[in-house]
Amino acid sequence: MKTIRKIVQIDEDLCNGCGQCLPNCAEGAISIVNGKAKLKEDKLCDGLGACLGNCPMDAIRIIEREAEDFDETAAHAEMAAMKAATAKPVLGCGCPSSNLMTFTIPAAPTAGTSPGPSQLGHWPVKLRLVPQDAPFLRGAEVILTADCVPVALPDFNARLGGKAVMIACPKFDDPAPYLHKLVEIFRHAGLKKIQILRMEVPCCSGLSALVRQAMDIAGAKFPVEDIVVTRTGSVKPAEVLSIL
Repeated sequence: MKTIRKIVQIDEDLCNGCGQCLPNCAEGAISIVNGKAKLKEDKLCDGLGACLGNCPMDAIRIIEREAEDFDETAAHAEMAAMKAATAKPVLGCGCPSSNLMTFTIPAAPTAGTSPGPSQLGHWPVKLRLVPQDAPFLRGAEVILTADCVPVALPDFNARLGGKAVMIACPKFDDPAPYLHKLVEIFRHAGLKKIQILRMEVPCCSGLSALVRQAMDIAGAKFPVEDIVVTRTGSVKPAEVLSIL
């Protein structure tokens, strides 16, 4: 049934797709589509506006318009489906990219020197595919990187030695499932430290926002480095060793 009620409106011209609104929508009503935040269905939005204060672009507001009534049952089902999607990643094509692997890591080269052997010690690396109970996460130091960083940062591979790595895109991926997975990892893996590697573009700040939100929900406490990489591959000095 449709009534005149309060509901979220997203200005796509202002939205930069950072995804900082998603972790704060308890109903799972917002997703990122083609780099823009969008309301999935009117019935999933309760109109309370918990997402408003987390938009750095001020692209979200509450309006009154004719909309389908809020359906709490549907909202719970949507959140449950999002959580289930992160629990056991399965690729219907039969691609083995989600199969866990552990490699023997050779001696790490010094950062900034000529390339040496790969320092990647596990598989998969995509956050979407990494199981929340993956053995290589237990007690690990973790690099959580935006997927553009390895292309820009010359010594990226040299930074991996002895660390677990997970890759995600805070602009084009849906951050909500990532939030749920990070919460479970933070609760149970006993991480030593997280190093966030993100690009200087504004949308990449969503990766740091996800870590902060997940730590708050999980009640986790460990050191976090928030490192910003420029498009030309340098590390911004003022951002290095910024502890969240």
